[in-house]
Amino acid sequence: MRRANVIVAEVLQELKKRVAPGVTTLELDAIAEEFTLKKNAIPAFKGYNVAGRIYPRCLCASVNDEIVHGIPSNRALREGDIIGLDYGVIYEGFYGDSAITVGVGKVSEEAQRLMDVTEQSLYRGIEELVDGKRFGGASFRWARDRQEIARGTAGAKLR
Repeated sequence: MRRANVIVAEVLQELKKRVAPGVTTLELDAIAEEFTLKKNAIPAFKGYNVAGRIYPRCLCASVNDEIVHGIPSNRALREGDIIGLDYGVIYEGFYGDSAITVGVGKVSEEAQRLMDVTEQSLYRGIEELVDGKRFGGASFRWARDRQEIARGTAGAKLR
């Protein structure tokens, strides 16, 4: 499982480098697939079947206010967009899956703040997931901390 997730991380970092105004989400999909196949892995999402509906691409690419699992197309990215890149692979029978959000060129202060608060909230939530703690309590503290981060009133040092 670790190796599968390492490949996913490598693909996402490569895509992050390639995100730029004018690049299409379909081009990013092709880059992800080529990189994955060179690693002797299989794109996990392509051909995924749910109730007879088959996902046609390797990458999920959601631009701006699109909800998750956007299907890559000829849509070109524009300066100031933010894009969620969700990717998965199968390597030696194990699945890896992760997602990142990337700004396209220079993004607005609001978009940058959204990405920063979301990332900080993720790390705060991860810190709460330790052996012996109840998940319900961790999720409550995570929600509270997320609100404090968003308001800029968090007392703890943020990453």
